[in-house]
Amino acid sequence: MACRPSQKLSPHVPDQEVTGHPGDTAGTQRRDPRPLAALDPHGLLVLSHALFTCAEQSEIVRLAMRQVSALGPYRAEAGYLATGGGLSRVPGHDAGAPTVDDAQMTKLGEADGSVSLPERSWNWAFGLRGAGGLLGYIVVSSHSGPDEQGHFLLASLVGLTSAALSLAATRVSQHESTGELVRLRTERDTALRRLDTMRSKLHLQRTVHETLARVAARGGGEHAITQALYELTGLSALVEDRFGNLRSWAGPDRPDPYPVRSATNQEEMLRQVTREAGPVRFKDRLIALARPRGDLLGVLALQDPGATADEQTVFALDHAQRSLAQELMHMRELAGVELRLRRQLIDDLLEGTDETSAYARAEAVGHDLQRTHYVVVVHWPGNGADDSFTRAVEQATDTTAARPLITRRGDRVVLLTEARPDDDAVHAALAHELGTPEGAIGVSTRCDSPDGVPRCYQEALRALKVRQNSRQRSGTTFFDDLGLYRILGPGNDLRELEDFVREWLGQLIDYDAGHDTELVETLSRYFDCGGNYDDAAAALTVHRSTLRYRLQRIREISDRDLADVDTRLNLQVATRVWKIILSGRR
Repeated sequence: MACRPSQKLSPHVPDQEVTGHPGDTAGTQRRDPRPLAALDPHGLLVLSHALFTCAEQSEIVRLAMRQVSALGPYRAEAGYLATGGGLSRVPGHDAGAPTVDDAQMTKLGEADGSVSLPERSWNWAFGLRGAGGLLGYIVVSSHSGPDEQGHFLLASLVGLTSAALSLAATRVSQHESTGELVRLRTERDTALRRLDTMRSKLHLQRTVHETLARVAARGGGEHAITQALYELTGLSALVEDRFGNLRSWAGPDRPDPYPVRSATNQEEMLRQVTREAGPVRFKDRLIALARPRGDLLGVLALQDPGATADEQTVFALDHAQRSLAQELMHMRELAGVELRLRRQLIDDLLEGTDETSAYARAEAVGHDLQRTHYVVVVHWPGNGADDSFTRAVEQATDTTAARPLITRRGDRVVLLTEARPDDDAVHAALAHELGTPEGAIGVSTRCDSPDGVPRCYQEALRALKVRQNSRQRSGTTFFDDLGLYRILGPGNDLRELEDFVREWLGQLIDYDAGHDTELVETLSRYFDCGGNYDDAAAALTVHRSTLRYRLQRIREISDRDLADVDTRLNLQVATRVWKIILSGRR
């Protein structure tokens, strides 16, 4: 702060004689009887006002130094302010003045004292002091030392300057204290606001934790988690599977029917969400993926078209996703255990097992073996090496009846089900699901107890094999409908069957083996087509004349009359046994 310059203390100082310096008591001094008020009190008041209204300490020292020459034949050589690191010279004084050695000032040790300056017989450092100690110095020089009045005036100026410096320091301290107090109050208010925010945040987070913990403790599934998330956020919550099919919804505005995204759009959405950590906004939804151990099990989302979701909403969604991930993983593990137990049960039933144990194990997995069952064997070429075929069969046979027991045997799927399949419904459903009708299904007769399951399994296998070796190889065959073929199965004595085949087809089998022909297959297809030349030729993919030639050779080699009814019956049965039971072995 700039200070207005004051008037001089006195326009003139009369001639006065003085010897020594302000600290000299040996010399003879003449005292001026005039009081201080006679030495221009107006000038003193003006100077005091200027000093005491000045806020800058360096400016106070400069102002005082300018007044030194007004007190008499004196000159202010330098001004200093005390700092934490020692004395600092006040800039801005007469650049042409003799230089004061700063080292001399340091040697004074905060006391007043004489300093050495060229061309000056008297040089004195007046200490500027306050209640806290040394505030600075004003160095004054003269050709002769001051008299009593001069000493008094210089001392008065030094006192006024010291008081002004003390007042300025107090103002600075007060200003700093006030600023510090304001700063502390601001920090306190900020800390209190943060504390309130944190307290509110912790309260909401605790509410989320407690709510979801109660859901878990009560054994609530994904529907309970979805409902809890809706209540916590006020936004409609939903769960989808990885394909975008709705599993659960809580809240208003549920679409009906629920829109299903295309596979391409669904995969694109999953890719975008997967790239980020935690919940991600996608269009009008806030989405979190339930993927424990890296496996995507479901999608949890909040409907937020107005983009109102805040940090607490994201927190609730993230924690609900964790609960959902644990629930879905638990469900998957339980389903896996149940599937293994059910497969072990049906595998044992197919091989034959103790009835008491079978009933107990079936009850443990929620299956009632006391009811009537059927064994179904499904074979689809090119399908059967993975679980997708098994799932497709299970979905195709899903009816209002109890869930079937299901297992795999090689490339076939075997079911033990309460519902007898419709004639072609299961086959048509599987053909649609797998994209091809080239598959066959064999169905057993009814089974009334566990000990009958192995027999029914053989019946279903026999029905399947008859279908696969028949004219129409695709479709469903029921053992009840086999007629004569029911006696031509693996349950018969294989040796007797082989002897029967040798009796009626032995010569043809040997001829085929020796000449690389297919006379037995030709005869079998001829009988399958009911003796129709055109159908048989088409089935064999040969010309009609070729078929006639082969039949003639059959008559000649076997010495059998194909027109005889009994001969035709025995030959047809023999060809069926050869194909179905002996699998065309020669």
